[in-house]
Amino acid sequence: MPIRIGFVGIGGIANTHFDALSQLPEAQPVAFCDIDTERAERAAARFGGRAYSDWRAMLDAESLDALYICLPPHGHDGVEIEAVQRGIHLFIEKPVARDLDYARRAEEAIQKAGVICSVGYHFRYYGAIERAKERLQGLPVLLVKGAWDGGMPGVPWWRQHALSGGQLVEQTTHIFDLARYLVSEIVEVFTFSQNNPALLHHPDGDVNVADVVCLKFANGAVGVITDTNGLHAPGEVGLKVYTPERVVEVSWGRMVETEANRKEEYHSRDNPYLRESEAFLTAIRTGDRSLIRSDYSDGVRTLAVTLAADEAGRKGSLLTIG
Repeated sequence: MPIRIGFVGIGGIANTHFDALSQLPEAQPVAFCDIDTERAERAAARFGGRAYSDWRAMLDAESLDALYICLPPHGHDGVEIEAVQRGIHLFIEKPVARDLDYARRAEEAIQKAGVICSVGYHFRYYGAIERAKERLQGLPVLLVKGAWDGGMPGVPWWRQHALSGGQLVEQTTHIFDLARYLVSEIVEVFTFSQNNPALLHHPDGDVNVADVVCLKFANGAVGVITDTNGLHAPGEVGLKVYTPERVVEVSWGRMVETEANRKEEYHSRDNPYLRESEAFLTAIRTGDRSLIRSDYSDGVRTLAVTLAADEAGRKGSLLTIG
């Protein structure tokens, strides 16, 4: 049976999901909403659906089974709450919001409605990450090191802290989420931040150019996650987990496991975007949510950590994650 799908937000990540959904026969994208009407119209022309500039009008006009919400952090304005009240299942891109209070209101509405919700932490769907999780299962963790190093994304809202939350909230969220997924919940953070407008190369920007976040985990491990958006050269993206007998390193679809006399490298060739949509649609079709790696509550917990890390840097204080 076809699953009728709507989209709110037709930016770059939405196009990635279009490519994945085009490989799934049950997926039927039928409605596309964006404040840039040309984007919505192009998507509608691709799939034979209808374009909208107002998500409320779209929800009123269409009979949808599922909704992909691909908005920037500041763009969440009630669409999740309205959709679940209509019984529509949700796929929401990370981060789930810019504001924790809003995210918790949406979380309550999703739980009350009982709909299926998946959050787009696609790293969790790499085979290499699955393998790393298996290899770390039950082992004591000493230390965690993570990084997301890169340049400034090309969209203007990203440079505004009030809109994006900066690197910690918008991109490095993937690394914090991996740390939670592979190690344990993060319970305390302290952050040093570099905020030098001259290094941003964008006079309208006010986000940090680099951060160093010290972490304490619920299982007693400690760690550090670093990031920068000021690079004009190749950087590092990934996570290393140190146990007494082995070090497990992950980066995209690659895992390296190192012991005293052994080193194994594993590459997964799977498409994590395809796998996360497969899991979401399977859950809608069967009611079995076990393939979904990150539900909305999980996404809220990662958001709480990244917002606390950002706040700790601005206040210069150690913060406990509530």
